[in-house]
Amino acid sequence: MESWNSTLGGAFILMGILDDSDSPELLCAVITALYMLAMTSNGLLLLVITMDAQLHVPMYFLLGQLSLIDFFLTSIIIPKAVVDFLLKDNTISLEGCALQMFLALTLGGAEDLLLAFMAYDRYVAICQPLNYMVLMRPSICWLGVATTWILGFLSALGYTIHTMQYPFCKSHKITHLFCEIPPLLKLACADTSKYELMVYVMGVAFLIPPLATILASYILILFTVLKKPSNEGRKKALVTCSSHLTVVTLYYGALTVMYVLPSSYLSPKQENILSVFYTVVTPALNPIIYSLRNKEVTGALRRVLGKWFLPKQSTFRGF
Repeated sequence: MESWNSTLGGAFILMGILDDSDSPELLCAVITALYMLAMTSNGLLLLVITMDAQLHVPMYFLLGQLSLIDFFLTSIIIPKAVVDFLLKDNTISLEGCALQMFLALTLGGAEDLLLAFMAYDRYVAICQPLNYMVLMRPSICWLGVATTWILGFLSALGYTIHTMQYPFCKSHKITHLFCEIPPLLKLACADTSKYELMVYVMGVAFLIPPLATILASYILILFTVLKKPSNEGRKKALVTCSSHLTVVTLYYGALTVMYVLPSSYLSPKQENILSVFYTVVTPALNPIIYSLRNKEVTGALRRVLGKWFLPKQSTFRGF
């Protein structure tokens, strides 16, 4: 087939889940609602963590970073998909496709590593509480967060450059919600088998060590919690950790299926469903999972909203 991406006029057509649904209008409404929920809940959680001094601790600093990542991750994908569906124009330029892929991979890689750092934070807080302020001092927190962003950036840059250097054939249609490596490689004219193997190996290397860190942290946490004499202490620790484990299961489950399993195992429709899951469903649920089961977050939310919306008591006394 003739290559077409060498010309400036080349563009892709994103044929996402909205174009492959029996009820596209209803699905569009649901995805839009989830997007608004993700934006509102993550934005509100960021605001609360920033404004409430009682949440200026490592655990909530990392949670704020997670909300920041989810806020941007869903924003670079869902608005375009919804607007394209409404305007019946699903085209995206080569440059736009590369940028969208780069940003999604950067944010996804950063979140992957951040979740492991959050598990380490919980391990130190519960298993080594006396050393917590030393092992999780501000310099360590900033170094850990900077490392997650830098590694996410570098891996995304390498993936994007390598993927976009392939010549693509006359079929411009990407059967996916956004520009992502597996569906994009199906349009390549050249042999991509070696690169697909590299993506698989790198996916395993990028997903499995953080996941192993998380599992090891929570196994140690479980042993420590079971030894606690206080039922209240055990309950508080388990509630905090169960929230994090729920987030980990939702996020890593979808990504593992997408990037670790061979591409032949998934149909385009299944890939679309998975992409919706980790680009809008998980970002919408993350802040709810953390806030609804965390008394410190709900208390901080009441304090912050109370300062803004509740009238201040007047000090004036009448005669």
